[in-house]
Amino acid sequence: MQPVARILDANANRAREALRVLEDTARFALDDGPLCSELKALRHDLQAALGTLRPGWLEANRDSAGDVGAGVTAPGERERAGLGDVVTAAGKRLGEALRVIEETAKTIDPSMAGRVQAIRYRFYDAESALHRRLASGRARQWRVCVLLTESLCARPWRDVLRAVIDGGAECVQVREKSLDAADLLQRVDDVVEMTGPAGVSVIVNDRIDVALATAADGVHLGERDLPVARARELAGRSLLIGVSTHTLDQARAAVVAGVDYCGVGTMFSTATKPATAPTGPAGLEAFVQRYPETPHLAIGGITPRNIGVLVEAGARGVAVSRAVCAADHPDRVVAALRAAIETAPVPE
Repeated sequence: MQPVARILDANANRAREALRVLEDTARFALDDGPLCSELKALRHDLQAALGTLRPGWLEANRDSAGDVGAGVTAPGERERAGLGDVVTAAGKRLGEALRVIEETAKTIDPSMAGRVQAIRYRFYDAESALHRRLASGRARQWRVCVLLTESLCARPWRDVLRAVIDGGAECVQVREKSLDAADLLQRVDDVVEMTGPAGVSVIVNDRIDVALATAADGVHLGERDLPVARARELAGRSLLIGVSTHTLDQARAAVVAGVDYCGVGTMFSTATKPATAPTGPAGLEAFVQRYPETPHLAIGGITPRNIGVLVEAGARGVAVSRAVCAADHPDRVVAALRAAIETAPVPE
C-alpha cells in the first residue's frame, strides 16, 4: 500500500461527501440555484483534478479494514443542532480535506496541487455565502409577540410589560423609534432583565447595533434597514433576524437570505402604519402554504375579535402593539390571543 495514494483517496472521499452536503443544503434548504450550481461545479472540478491520476490507483491502494483511524470519533460528532451546524461541520471537513489533497499532491503532481488550491479558494467564497443565507438555527414559533412602544401604553410601560409577561407573551419587540441610542440601549437592558426569568424572547426593532450591544435575542429589520445578508455578516448566527414582508416575492427573498422569521402583513388597517394597504388573511394563507416551515408573525390591526379569521388562514403566531399596549388589561388581551391560536384545530 502506498501512503500517498491512501491519503489522497481518503481525503477525496471526504471532500466529495462534504460538497454533496453543502450542495444539497443550497438546493433543498435555500432554493438557491446559483449557489447550488457553484457547489456542483466544485464537485465536478475536483473530480476532474483527481482524474489526472492513474486510473484505479487510488482504489487499488484503499484499505478500509486496516485504517487505524476509522473508529476514532470526537465528542459531539454525532450531534447537530440545526442546518447551520451541518454546514459548519461539512465546511470544516471540506476545507481540511482539500488542503491535505493539495499538500500531498505536491509530492507527485504540482499542477494538480495548483488546481485543487484554486478549488479551495472558490469553496471559501461559497461557504461564506451559505452561512450568510442560513438562519441562526435558534428560531421558534412564537404564538404572541408584543411590540412594546411607550407612547402607545395606557399605563407605565413597565406595568404593561409585567402584564404582557403574565398574560403569556413569548416575545417582546422593543419598538422605540424616537429614543436615541443610549436611551434605547438602557430600555432594552431593562426589558431583558424583566423578561429573562420568564424565558420571554426580546427583539430590538431596526437597531442591530443595540441588539448586539445587549443581551437581546434578535433584531427585526424593516424595508429601509440593513439587508439581511449584511446584518448576518455583522451578527453571524448570534442573533435571530426577522424581517417585515408584504408580498410572496419579499418573503422568498427573506427566506433565501436566511431570516429566522417573517413578519407577514399587514392583516388589517392599522393606525401604526396607515399608509400600508392590508394584504389580509389571504396574504397570510399564501405565505403559510409556500413557507410552512418558516416561523411567522402575522401583524397589523390584530385583536381578539378578528384573530379567528387569521387562525383559519393558518396563523401560528401574531404580533400586536396598540391592542395590547393601550388596553386596560394587557394580560387579558395577550391571553385571549394566545388561547385563540392554541385552541385552533391541528391541520391534517
